[in-house]
Amino acid sequence: MLHSDALSRFGYALSDTTRTRILLSLRAAPGYPSELADQIGVSRQILSNHLACLRGCGLVVAVPDGRRSRYELADPRIGRALDDLVGLVLAVDPTCCPASATEDCC
Repeated sequence: MLHSDALSRFGYALSDTTRTRILLSLRAAPGYPSELADQIGVSRQILSNHLACLRGCGLVVAVPDGRRSRYELADPRIGRALDDLVGLVLAVDPTCCPASATEDCC
């Protein structure tokens, strides 16, 4: 049962485009909420709500950095899992992301 719960949480996190974009961004490098909000194109309040969800799912952690918090993936394996999932999607359906598309397409 624990395996299915963990996969369900991961699937829930990926079921929302904003959360997926946050995870893909944090896969590349840790980030601060204001910078992530600007990069993804959402309000800080919306980003905050999604970060809370991702923390609750155990996928990201907030690291105190002076008066701010920096967010990063809770485990480097999450980034590798995201890489594998994107690769699998492209292997199954290469038309998903045309070569000219940005990283945000998937």
